Amino acid sequence: MTSGSGAHRSAEIDIVNEPVAEGLRALHADGDLSTARGWFDAAYARAEAAGDVPGMAEAALGFAGVWVHEHRIGADAAILEQRLHGLLGLAEAEGALAVRLRARLAAERDYREGRSDAVLAALEDARAHGDPVAHAEALSLAHHCLLGPEQRLLRREIAVELLGVSARTGRRGDLVMGLLWRTADLFLDGDRHAERRLEELRAVLAQRPHLAAGYVADAIDVMREIRAGRFAEAERAAHACFRRGEEAGDADAAGWYGAHLVAIRWYQGRLQELRPMLERLVHSPTLSIVDNAYYAVHAVAAAEAGELRAAAGALARLRGPSLKELPRSGSWLVTMHGIVEAARLVGDADLAAEAYELLLPHAELPAMVSLGIACFGSVHHALGIAADVSGRRDLAVQHLTRAVAHNRALGHWPAAEESRKALDRLGPAAPARATCVRERQHWRLGWGERTVLVEHSVGMLHLAVLLANAGTEIPAVELAMGVTGLARAAGAQTVPQEMLDQEAMRRYRARVAELRTEIESAAGTRRADAAREETAALLAQLAGSVGIGGRSRRFVDNAERARVAVGKAIRRAIGRVEEADSGLGRHLRETVHTGRQCSYRPV
Repeated sequence: MTSGSGAHRSAEIDIVNEPVAEGLRALHADGDLSTARGWFDAAYARAEAAGDVPGMAEAALGFAGVWVHEHRIGADAAILEQRLHGLLGLAEAEGALAVRLRARLAAERDYREGRSDAVLAALEDARAHGDPVAHAEALSLAHHCLLGPEQRLLRREIAVELLGVSARTGRRGDLVMGLLWRTADLFLDGDRHAERRLEELRAVLAQRPHLAAGYVADAIDVMREIRAGRFAEAERAAHACFRRGEEAGDADAAGWYGAHLVAIRWYQGRLQELRPMLERLVHSPTLSIVDNAYYAVHAVAAAEAGELRAAAGALARLRGPSLKELPRSGSWLVTMHGIVEAARLVGDADLAAEAYELLLPHAELPAMVSLGIACFGSVHHALGIAADVSGRRDLAVQHLTRAVAHNRALGHWPAAEESRKALDRLGPAAPARATCVRERQHWRLGWGERTVLVEHSVGMLHLAVLLANAGTEIPAVELAMGVTGLARAAGAQTVPQEMLDQEAMRRYRARVAELRTEIESAAGTRRADAAREETAALLAQLAGSVGIGGRSRRFVDNAERARVAVGKAIRRAIGRVEEADSGLGRHLRETVHTGRQCSYRPV
């Protein structure tokens, strides 16, 4: 066997080293990781005895497997690392084998450190080299190092690229891995078409089993049973799935089985039953080096049992100097979900607030483990709990309301019920009140987390009065009086008063002059049209407010004119708010009432 672009011939009939051929068949065609390791170990010994560097490299790469970090315990991990480094110094520097060795070493290092920069650089080298096998392997390795939620778009691109390259390698395993990665990506994103891709993967596996990919597909099916609330069926399927994982030789078999049981017991309210298992798993060397989810679950279980000191200790170990330092692995969202729940149980507001800020960019994702094998519902749920614990009740209501809807869309009925119960515990929410503050020639409106800046107009002035006096009915004629009437806005007046005092009339007339200038300078634009509308409204109001000889009329004789003018001005102002923020505009349309009596009632 030679290095360079012919390295992938190891899958062909003319290979001299039979154990390599058998190992490749077991690995790429059958997905039998355990059998493949045995063949590759024997192949390495034979190639080493013959001084066959390409054969040794092919055997070492095959021994590494299809996943990153397959070898986690003692001697196997050390042997693999030693072989890969040693062969890199012997292989032709510019050959395909060297490219493949560098990609594998970069992936193993990045995965352990929770990074991806080295493996992505190795992927660029593989693309530039042009060898299809090196390209395909680098793509799959890179994808495995990109399981954090912020890397979702790049993952999708890599999975699609791998499917394309698989047609050039001729290796069934590359096609299967491309389909598997694409399926996992869609589940991790909460995509509505994830099940379609799972069925596509299943169809390929039906033609010929692939143990490694079939095990992942079975694990995803267990997750779907849990989402449906079929706990008894899910538990039986989880046990059978664990056996298949062991048969395939998957290093994650025990960890994934534990994740399935945790999800089932979590939603059954029986997490305490798993405490002995959690005590073992939290320190198990078989877990991925970047998996911290069991620490979080252990903290929740301890807190639920009233062992707050143990729970606080587990949280402190997880948090370290800062939650930001936790690696963004495939278990990160679930780890954060558990941290938030434990923070609720121990009453740690600071930890909850820290977790909230980290989770917020991923609000629309489901909290899932690894390749989608367990799901703990919408991230909005954790955000709602974190907001409540950190004292932001209105925000908690918003997130939990969204969590109920999102969990239903995911088909995760136990999570939807959990979010609904959390929402009920908060009780009826006090409605958020909108505010309106003048800023030079604009008004800044706020409502909850929303804020928007709107140009000044008479209608905005009226809105400011109403919003500042929520729940109070204010006569339209009072609003029409202008700023000198604001001090009296909260109470009805029985003594006839002028609709517009002299200062208000002067200000309104000055505004009309400004608008006419704006109409001339912005002729033919939308701004000019808006200026004309405001001018017409102001002139109508002034005409209704001025009596014989230019004297201001008294409003007791002109309430109807005030009702019409004020109503139009307010509706126009709300329309402008709606253009800037549809949600805030809709809130004002539903809560601001006009007529002879005007009011803002946010209830």
